[in-house]
Amino acid sequence: MPRTMTGGCHCGRVRFRVTADLARITECNCSICTKKGFLHLIVPPEQFELLSGADALTIYRFNTGTAKHTFCSTCGIHAFYVPRSDPDKIDINVRCLDDVEIAAIKPHTFDGKNWEQSMAGRVPWK
Repeated sequence: MPRTMTGGCHCGRVRFRVTADLARITECNCSICTKKGFLHLIVPPEQFELLSGADALTIYRFNTGTAKHTFCSTCGIHAFYVPRSDPDKIDINVRCLDDVEIAAIKPHTFDGKNWEQSMAGRVPWK
């Protein structure tokens, strides 16, 4: 069931609100997601609102350049980004949501090491 939650970066400059269902969380094993510890919650832009910190966001791109990996320029936390898989959506890092018990979450897995092949199959967030 969808619920409205708030979240943000470590230093508090970047804050956001999202309405989503926590049953749709995915864990990816690609190089960047593994290093960041990102737990994915992909939502349409109308379910996401940046409350503060737009001026603190820095964008990192690599490979195809489609994904816009945003992070706080003060504390370095990656709270959300525009994913390559769904460039018309926002991907929230569940670890950056307030008052969400991560240990209670059972994420779906996605083989991001083999991204193209995995995207051709059944994708857990779609």
